[in-house]
Amino acid sequence: MLVFDHIAVSAETLADGVAWVEDCLGVALAGGGQHPHMSTHNRLLGLGDLYLEVIAADPAAPRPSWPRWFDLDRFAGPPRLTNWVARCEEIVAEVALSPPGTGVPVALARGDFRWRMAVPGDGILPFDGAFPALIEWQGSAHPAPRLPDAGVRLTCLTLIHPQSDALRVALAGRMADPRVVIEQGPEKAMQAEFTTPHGRRLL
Repeated sequence: MLVFDHIAVSAETLADGVAWVEDCLGVALAGGGQHPHMSTHNRLLGLGDLYLEVIAADPAAPRPSWPRWFDLDRFAGPPRLTNWVARCEEIVAEVALSPPGTGVPVALARGDFRWRMAVPGDGILPFDGAFPALIEWQGSAHPAPRLPDAGVRLTCLTLIHPQSDALRVALAGRMADPRVVIEQGPEKAMQAEFTTPHGRRLL
């Protein structure tokens, strides 16, 4: 089974991404750090059982000789919600059940966090990134419970894709979170709805 883990906002610069999310949601982000293997860095926002990640290429790190995750090498334009992540207990088995191009598990670490994440060879997840990135956390350490509670909760993640039926089939029997909604649309898009101390907000 897959469990909803977190959502990712991509940005050309981390500062731009953080400013956009903080303006949209009206709360401050906290935590985060560097990913040396991917030459990216991030900031985080706790959402109770989930968290939000703002991620961007790290200009202070050398560009890797492999594609960065979340298709960040091709990212351009304003910050926006681009991906979501689902955790599992046996990532090799879950990758085998997933569409081609879901990726190969890569062992990663930051501080005392240890995880394996399936990273596509070209950086592009199936269904133009509407299929979740798969993660297997090692041990009990997880970012969500360590983040300050800013009173923000995700109520709905809407995934829009022209192949919505095929995306539903790919997740059938594997993801049962009512917050994840799949809809038909002319192109891939994502929208997240939140409750915040300032009322309902959208990304």
